[in-house]
Amino acid sequence: MKRSLQQIAEAVDARLQRDGSVEITGVASIGSATAGHLVFVGDEKYLAQAMSSRAGAVIAGEFATAASGKPLLISKHPKLAFARAARFLRNADCKLVETNIHPTASVHASAKLAPNVVIAQQVVVAEDAEIGNGSRIGAGCVIGRGVRIGEDCHLYPRVVVYEGTTIGSRVIVHAGAVLGSDGFGYVRDPESGRYEKFPQIGRLVIEDDVEIGANTTIDRGALDETRIGRGTKIDNLVHIGHNCRIGEDVVIAAQTGISGSVTIEKDAVIGGQVGIGDHARLEQGVIVGSQGGILSNKILRGKGVVFWGTPVQPLKQYLKQLARLAKLEKER
Repeated sequence: MKRSLQQIAEAVDARLQRDGSVEITGVASIGSATAGHLVFVGDEKYLAQAMSSRAGAVIAGEFATAASGKPLLISKHPKLAFARAARFLRNADCKLVETNIHPTASVHASAKLAPNVVIAQQVVVAEDAEIGNGSRIGAGCVIGRGVRIGEDCHLYPRVVVYEGTTIGSRVIVHAGAVLGSDGFGYVRDPESGRYEKFPQIGRLVIEDDVEIGANTTIDRGALDETRIGRGTKIDNLVHIGHNCRIGEDVVIAAQTGISGSVTIEKDAVIGGQVGIGDHARLEQGVIVGSQGGILSNKILRGKGVVFWGTPVQPLKQYLKQLARLAKLEKER
């Protein structure tokens, strides 16, 4: 669906320069753009390349105000404005439809589906599940008993949502993710040495505007709940154990493993392949570099402070230690 540049400017709160009637159909990179595409420039050194490209219009920073040629959208944060423009165009292209259930899907009679829900091939929706307005459930998904899914969610193919899980609105879950499975909790019999399963009867709550990557797994609480805060973004192949509390707007990169009962406060950033021991606590705004190792019960403090290494320590301290080791090696 086409949208005028004027409409896009209003939607992303950018200042329009030149012809606002230009019609835009999508976004693209500078190199692949055609006449219907919008591109962005975050650095002035790429402005000339963007202005000479085939794109219909350009989003750029204040540095572009004197540029001539194509229509421009001027924004303080061009990359952010570009992302919002892409979402605006995508949403415009999603026409409302009547609830559409594929003939091969199995939807229990007690399940409640709001208007404009799409249920694809081979989906199973169990008893008492609820799916909100405009949500799309991809092929092969399994929605367990009593699951609650909010509005405008998109579950890609083969997502499994265990019974009792609650998912907010505008949540994106990529293919193969498993939400609400049992936590890894066992009690050892000291006489026989055998392990017996500890009850895993809690629930999983995922708040609004969360995105969960492909093949990520998030366990339900053991007796209480696991909770993922609003706006948090989780990459592919992440594991989050039972009873974890993840705050708002946290970013967790791929292959990170989080043990049970970990608390990560809002605005924290976790790099790829980080390992976090049980009952650790990461306070607001903490940053952990890739492959960092956090010991059980450890508390990391300091908004904007970067931690690295195994066990993790402040980056400056870690780099000093590496420099000392390098010096010792030379002296051998």
